[in-house]
Amino acid sequence: MASPAPTLSFDTAFDPQTGRPVQVAPDLVRVTAPNASPYTFTGTNSFLIGQERLALVDPGPADSLHLAALRQAIDGRRVDAIILTHTHKDHSDAAAQLARELGAPLWFGGRHRLSRPLRRFERNPIRNSCDWHLVPDRVLVDGDRLMVDKTRLEVIATPGHCANHLAFGLVGTPILLTGDHVMGWNSTLVSVPDGSMADYFASLGRVLASGYRYYVPAHGGPIADGPAYGKALEAHRRQRNSQIIAAVSAGAHSVPAITGKLYPDVPLAIKVAARMTVMAHIEYLESSGALRVSRRPWGLRVAL
Repeated sequence: MASPAPTLSFDTAFDPQTGRPVQVAPDLVRVTAPNASPYTFTGTNSFLIGQERLALVDPGPADSLHLAALRQAIDGRRVDAIILTHTHKDHSDAAAQLARELGAPLWFGGRHRLSRPLRRFERNPIRNSCDWHLVPDRVLVDGDRLMVDKTRLEVIATPGHCANHLAFGLVGTPILLTGDHVMGWNSTLVSVPDGSMADYFASLGRVLASGYRYYVPAHGGPIADGPAYGKALEAHRRQRNSQIIAAVSAGAHSVPAITGKLYPDVPLAIKVAARMTVMAHIEYLESSGALRVSRRPWGLRVAL
């Protein structure tokens, strides 16, 4: 008899202590930016790795209060690199300014790029949230090992939320910095063509196989049992696939109609994100042959 799918439970009780350095582990300090929103939860978590010498991960928004908090947490120590999980502006907007100020190189997974080319009549719905012009001094790739002070980082490529997304394992510890790929407060927005649901599923499998157990995301609090949560998150996404197929079977043949059936009571701001995620699931189901999609200038028609 098959075991029941794990239940997904979100943790929204996180206290960010915005602007204050919070010790997450001996060589890991969090400073949360004051950019709370329906999409960023309590704000972007920036991280300092190391003790005598540092790496700054996800410097976040170019907000004067956040920049001042980061400078205070750095406290004159040498920053050897500014590292990005990805190039959405809530993570990267302060990167160029701080790189100049601190004399630190920028390391991330290459310039922002789409997960697939734009189709005819298509626009990237989150194009204004992407840091298209930021150029890395070093392109990080899957399997790279980075030394920060006495801490060794392992680079794990995790495309899905966007094409250049990376996670970082603190080697010899259970800690994995998961960026926006796995977060405890909500499921991750996947918006095509910026992101890809097929990539997201594949990357989630790689995270689960990585051996790290304590997930530290870029929004919200840490996830104590990362693998259990990740399996529940995967089951949730698979269930969403099934719900979309059921909605189409019941007569919903457009993205707005499917979204209305799956998310009938959410606020407008959340419904916009829901439509993006539904579209990502539809593309995934189309690629697997579970759905047929007709694309027209005025929208999609989805059928079994």
